Amino acid sequence: MFLLLAAAGTACSVTAASRPHVVMLLVDDLGYRDVGCYDGPVQTPNIDALAAAGTRFSDFYSGCAVCSPSRATLMTGRHHLRTGVYSWIDDNSQKSHLLLSETTLAELLRDAGYSTAHVGKWHLGLPTDKFDKPTPDEHGFDHWFATWNNASPSHRNPNNFIRNWQPVGEIEGYSCQIVVDEAIRWLEERQTQSNESPFFLNVWFHEPHAPIAAPDAITKSYGAVDDKAAIYSGTIDNTDRAIGRLIKKLQDLGVREDTLIIYASDNGSYRNDRTGGLRGRKGVNWEGGIRVPGIFQWKGVIAEGAVCQEPAGLVDVLPTVCGLLKLDRDSDIHLDGSDLTPLLVGQPDRFDRHQPMFWHLQKSRPIVAMRDGRFSLVAMPDYPLSTDNMFKEAWIPKIRSGGYKDFQLYDLAEDPGQTTDLSAHRPELTERLKADLLRINASIMDDAVDWTTR
Repeated sequence: MFLLLAAAGTACSVTAASRPHVVMLLVDDLGYRDVGCYDGPVQTPNIDALAAAGTRFSDFYSGCAVCSPSRATLMTGRHHLRTGVYSWIDDNSQKSHLLLSETTLAELLRDAGYSTAHVGKWHLGLPTDKFDKPTPDEHGFDHWFATWNNASPSHRNPNNFIRNWQPVGEIEGYSCQIVVDEAIRWLEERQTQSNESPFFLNVWFHEPHAPIAAPDAITKSYGAVDDKAAIYSGTIDNTDRAIGRLIKKLQDLGVREDTLIIYASDNGSYRNDRTGGLRGRKGVNWEGGIRVPGIFQWKGVIAEGAVCQEPAGLVDVLPTVCGLLKLDRDSDIHLDGSDLTPLLVGQPDRFDRHQPMFWHLQKSRPIVAMRDGRFSLVAMPDYPLSTDNMFKEAWIPKIRSGGYKDFQLYDLAEDPGQTTDLSAHRPELTERLKADLLRINASIMDDAVDWTTR
């Protein structure tokens, strides 16, 4: 369903000469109900303005209930197990990383003539003394400024950024502002060099992932400066201000209206009070762990002031960018995501999701979930498997061959909190969706990498 709150944009042709710049804004552990335009308690005027000028999805989903796999799905349009990523990556103990054989959004855009930069958290694998892993430049980025995982020791004065292979050392300030400083610096350098190519700027913030920190002056708006809930809100507010600075720079450079901007979170919040009453939270395949904000904005092309109720997610970003920009890609590579372009340009009748969205996470119970239209199907593993937070690659053979049991069916249109299992009342629908889930699962497991053999 597509609900228009203001005049919709119209479809237009996109030639190579008129392709927009692309900015991907990804936040970390943001809940479904954190920001203002999703009825959240945090003051986020810049994010809200993106929604007012674009299309906001009411039912938008992460690629996974935890970090690294969700980012792998975003970068490839494919389920993260196909890309080599099973759970969040610990570079010191795991071989896992985003496979070099995968074609990323950055590579597709660079091949189309874009200059590319990644700034912020990476968490898709970086080299260690023990394991040789690819760096962001090998995945399509001309410039990168990244941390392997979280900002350390917190968002305040982080000391673990790396710029193009070189450790930077401690940087004074807060992570979200530091990340935008780097983005602005890169944009200014491009202008100085009279670079006329379009750009892809991949901005992955650390906030509000713990350990958290925000300026006292901002935190005071939400409570005591030592209150964790207030600091959590402060990190989101501070990130919104950083986003505002970046958007102003785009305006100053005269490219704001020629820029496709996408905003989302990598997974749900770890705070139960920020999931909008959805069941579960970060780390589990209930709605609270995987449903997140999702906004697309491109003036004159994407419908303005619209709320789309069709389920969508990070898995759709790559095919959607390709669709909006008319980019060629290898059709032999199976994408799990679908092109949202018809939904974004006011032609919902032309949208076709070629397969339901599917989630898998070893530590979660339910271990798998699938969304098809208004219905969610979840299941438990039919084999013993640890729910430890730290993933062990020795579990991979069991995961690839394992099956599922205790299937549960939920009507998310009537029961978004997933309180009533309908599987016994809708046996035919349950069996049909179960067959779809097992088919998708089999395809993914056939591609999934066994790191124990590498």
